[in-house]
This record gives sequence, structure tokens and C-alpha cells, in this order.
Amino acid sequence: MTPLLTVEEHRARVLAAVSRLAPETVRLADAAGRTLAEPVLAAHDLPGFDNSSMDGFAVHVADVEGADAENPATLRVVGDLPAGSSADPSFGAGEAVRIMTGAPVPTAADAIVPFEDTTGGLADSLGTIDVRRAPAAAGAFIRRRGGDTRAGDVVLSAGERLGALALSAAAAAGVAELVVHRRPRVAVVSTGSELVAPGTAPGRGQTPDSNSTLLAALVTGADADVTVIASLPDEAEAIHSFLARALDADVVVFTGGVSAGAYEPVRQALSDRIAFEKVAMQPGKPQAFGVLDDGRLVFGLPGNPVSVAVSFEVFVRPALLALQGRTVIDRRLARLTASETWTTPPGRRQYLPAAIDLVAGTVRPATAGGSGSHLAASLARAEAFAIVPAEVSTVSVGDPLDVMLIP
Repeated sequence: MTPLLTVEEHRARVLAAVSRLAPETVRLADAAGRTLAEPVLAAHDLPGFDNSSMDGFAVHVADVEGADAENPATLRVVGDLPAGSSADPSFGAGEAVRIMTGAPVPTAADAIVPFEDTTGGLADSLGTIDVRRAPAAAGAFIRRRGGDTRAGDVVLSAGERLGALALSAAAAAGVAELVVHRRPRVAVVSTGSELVAPGTAPGRGQTPDSNSTLLAALVTGADADVTVIASLPDEAEAIHSFLARALDADVVVFTGGVSAGAYEPVRQALSDRIAFEKVAMQPGKPQAFGVLDDGRLVFGLPGNPVSVAVSFEVFVRPALLALQGRTVIDRRLARLTASETWTTPPGRRQYLPAAIDLVAGTVRPATAGGSGSHLAASLARAEAFAIVPAEVSTVSVGDPLDVMLIP
């Protein structure tokens, strides 16, 4: 009997076949979800000038030192600075300049007094003011030029995903275009003569094709582009014909047709072109992977929905992220404790669809059906996959487990 591959062995074979896709330059507005191919360098200091972090008054510290409610310091307001002003008003002893948050601090000032620390506040701020609380020190409430980053500093590193916060940082650093890796183009294919389109009432022996919808959403969630979604019958010729048409895909992902049954079209069509393996995991034992002569990566996943979801997370998603040059290609793991008892398959690592309580730090099976690979509707209740080592036969209450967090 051929020994089972470990999850790590099959994953290593997959990742060894991955080469990063070519870089391209895109506008900042079009870069959401992309992966940086080159670092982003600050075009200027940030902040670009000393500015106020409060609405209040620019002052000389010496004029207000020791001021409190019993002994306020009276100052004459001689200027007004809204945000966006380029003025740099001068002012002398016993004087102040009203200033708004974000406005440039006058060169002559060495601290800001917030409105809240004066008598009258904003309502009485363009004549004289009484400072009732002295700044703690020189520089109080002043954001210094370059306090966040300096021109030429690395703001974002190659391999980072451009989410909302990263895009904001790039914009703040003065960058309008970014060099990113191209998105992988992925063809999603369900196989099975029993499949009917969602919304079609299935007859005897038929079942709705949920895998196409599942995979398309998972591919999109991995920041790749779905180029085609297909459902094919259990015929090897249908596989050959599809591959001849899907030439623009970087990756083709088949579900079903990879096991040892009599009607396994992916295996029948591609057994001489890609490898069909058995991996020591549950669900997802039968796996297929290889590279076609034209460079397309081909995955063959089991046909049951839970197997599809697990296989995608463990093997396909890391490959799609690696194609994009992503530095981090794995989901986050949390260490939680089991709140229920369940059994696991001998000799295989279990990926159990799970419900979690991050406040309590616990994990439990998402359904009473455990990790049954056919539980398509129940899969929606899963928030994570509990990862049970192959040498563990029973999970008991209180046992610590690594848990893969999924959105």
C-alpha cells in the first residue's frame, strides 16, 4: 500500500511549482486587494510641517508658565490659523495666535493651549484669553514634521496586501501609483453528471452544484480573478475540451472526479499529466496537483463541499497568494481549548468545521455531524477549522488546539 503523504509534503510540492506573476503598475484607486511587488517609499515627510493636534492657541510657554484657575495668564490674540493656511504669523510676549487642528504651528510658538484650558473657549477667542492651565512642557500638542515618517522611508514592504489601511498609508505618503503583482486568473470547474444548477429542483440521483459557488467565492476572497465557472459531466473528453478552451487561466481548480471510483473524469483525463495522491488529512484525503506543459497549475479536489473548503484553505489559497508574491500565505491561527469532546480519524490530521468563542477562548464542532464532508448546508455555521493532529484519536474538553480562523 502506498503510504499517505503528509499535509506538509503535498503542500511543499504545490508551492515548489509556484512562480510569482509579473508585476504591473496600477493607480492607487485600483490597487485594493493587490500585492506589492515593490516597496512604497514616502515621497515627503509626514507630517510635512509642524502642526497643531488640538483646536486652541499657539503660545510662548514662558507667557503661560504656572497658569492655573486661580492665577490665569491673560494673552492678546493677534492672529487666526485655520487648517490649510500657509501663513506664519509672528507674535510677541503676552500674545497668542488662535489655531485649528492640522494648521501649521507658527515658527514663534513652542506649545499649543487647547480651548478647554482657557476661559470662554471658542466663544471668546479673538480678543483676549485667560489661560487656566499651563502646557505640561514645550512642544505640547504639536505634531512635529516627520514624526510619522521621513521622505524616502519604507512605508509598505513588498509582499504586503493593499487593504484599506495600507492604501491610506500610501496616499498619505504622497504615492499615486503602485507596482503590484498581477492577479491570478482562475478557472473553477465542478464535475459530476449528478449536478444541477442552483435553483433547479433536483430529481432522483441529482444534487445542486454548490461547489462552483463555494470555490468562486473562495478564489475571489484570495484576491484572484475567476475567469470562468463551469460544470462538467463525468466524461474524460469534457475535461480535455474544457482545458483546450481555458487557455487564459493561470490556475484550473477541479472538484470531484479525483478518487478511485469507476466514473472519475479528472483522473481518467489527466492521470498522465498531473499527480494523484492520498494525503493524511480528513476531510480531503484524495488530492491531485500538477503543472501542464503550458504552465497552468491544475488542482483536483475531492467533490464533497467540506472537503473542497478544507482543501482550498490548506493547498489552493496558499498557492494563489504565493503567485501574487504575498509574504503571508496562511490564515491566522488561534490557540483555543475544546469545549466539547469528539473523536477523530486514526492517522489523519483532522480539519473540523468549528464554532469558536474568542472571549471564552473555546472551540467546538460547528454541527452535530462533525467533519462529515457532505455537510454542505451546515458548513455555513463554521467560523474556523479546528486542527487536530494525526496522532490524536479523541479530543477531550479542555484540550488545547490550533484553530484556523476563516472569515
